[in-house]
Amino acid sequence: MELDFCRPIAAALLGGCVFMFWFLKRVNEWYYVGRLGEAACPLPPGDMGWPFIGNMLSLFKSLRSGEPNAYLYGLISRYGKTGIYKTHVFGCPSIIVCTPELCRHVLTNDEHFKQGYPKSCDLLSGKKSLSKITRAEHKRMRQLIAAPINGHEALAIYIEHIESTVISSLDEWANKKHPFELFTEMKRVTFKIITQNLMGSVNDSTFWATEHLYADYREGLISMAINIPGFAFNKALKVPISTPSMDPNARKKLLGVIQSVLDEKRAMTKSGEYKGKKSMMDLLMEVEDENGQILEDEDIVDLLLTCFSVGFESSATCALWAIVHLTGHPEVLQKAKEEQEEIIKRRPSTQKGLNLKDIKQMEYLPKVIDEMLRMTNMVSFFREAKTDVQINGYTIPKGWKVLVWCGAVHMDPEIYENPQDFNPSRWGEKIKPKPGAFMPFGAGSRLCPGSDLAKLVITTFLHYVLLNYKVTRVNPESPLRYLHAPIPADNCLVEVTVIR
Repeated sequence: MELDFCRPIAAALLGGCVFMFWFLKRVNEWYYVGRLGEAACPLPPGDMGWPFIGNMLSLFKSLRSGEPNAYLYGLISRYGKTGIYKTHVFGCPSIIVCTPELCRHVLTNDEHFKQGYPKSCDLLSGKKSLSKITRAEHKRMRQLIAAPINGHEALAIYIEHIESTVISSLDEWANKKHPFELFTEMKRVTFKIITQNLMGSVNDSTFWATEHLYADYREGLISMAINIPGFAFNKALKVPISTPSMDPNARKKLLGVIQSVLDEKRAMTKSGEYKGKKSMMDLLMEVEDENGQILEDEDIVDLLLTCFSVGFESSATCALWAIVHLTGHPEVLQKAKEEQEEIIKRRPSTQKGLNLKDIKQMEYLPKVIDEMLRMTNMVSFFREAKTDVQINGYTIPKGWKVLVWCGAVHMDPEIYENPQDFNPSRWGEKIKPKPGAFMPFGAGSRLCPGSDLAKLVITTFLHYVLLNYKVTRVNPESPLRYLHAPIPADNCLVEVTVIR
């Protein structure tokens, strides 16, 4: 009798919950879509999710699964392959675009779209950061910093820093008596490389302080802007909830570390005492525009912090996945190794170490790196519509964020045959992706300024691994988890041995 009595109550509760969930989603849909009124074209298909949190739970679920495109595939299965969808993520009504044509259109159309990163990134970035300055200021800055970041002279300087750190790190790994987490060690190595390239030689206390501060700062950049203990954004801010200004302490401390190095360099340069190797900071200090105007300290410090944020963990992840793919494909590894050995044979006997001429002679290794970039799927780009934009028969409302989902394009079987296969040979001269089909560093005026430096780090690392070391994964079938990119759950446990 009691069971019969409980069943209708349970059914009523279940029905009430279903109705409430449906009602709340309808309220959120009306709040963001219904209030827009009539438009020349309809909004794209999609789902605005729940009030306040939108679709972040579904997005986080797909990220935790190790398949970052799962959320988007869910939209495609529900609404068809339109290539454009409405959603609500990172606290904002948003549009996702995921075809080569739409991705390229959004990234290159500065007239209708501006930078539109989540609120968390906006609050944690300085007013002089590349993601926040005006279009005109950005163009001027790009012209000024092109040579110090990607110029031939600059890359020739950076390769010395990279090479010495890579060689010492690989020797250290080979001397380990037990397996170690490659991802953890790779982050330490790339952080040291980035620090040396950006600021030059810094003392150990400055180096480690910067690393630990940066870990907190990085986690909060692309997150929900929730200033409550336990959330990544709060950890990056490190301020109590009652603080009205939400002062980004972690960022300020990082800027303080960089500023102190800059002040020291200026003082030593002025007195003639500075004789160290040049870094990006040194080159930026020397930059002058056509009017003889130099960069302000705030410009330099914000730029260097931006380089940290986009270059440190991404370089570590890319180098990690290049090694993972190479160790999992012996035929590819052998071909890449033979190319590096041939480059060594062609060197003059007087040459010591790798140089830019050697790198320009490489043909197969760049294909390995491009294939790794295609499959790693780390990058999505954020824009914001400056005005109502009609595109492919749909309207993108003014003020809505636009998420350019390049990862789905890179894994589209209609663009890349057998996209799950690691196949560097697909990058032959006869097979070139159409515009917008391969954009690991973005496109248009906001193309990542450090792309050449990032590739230089990865190329140098792989050069020495291929020539002198064997990397063996302990758990090659380890499942994936998602941080800012898919990572083996065991952080890629490996053993490294010398083969020279």
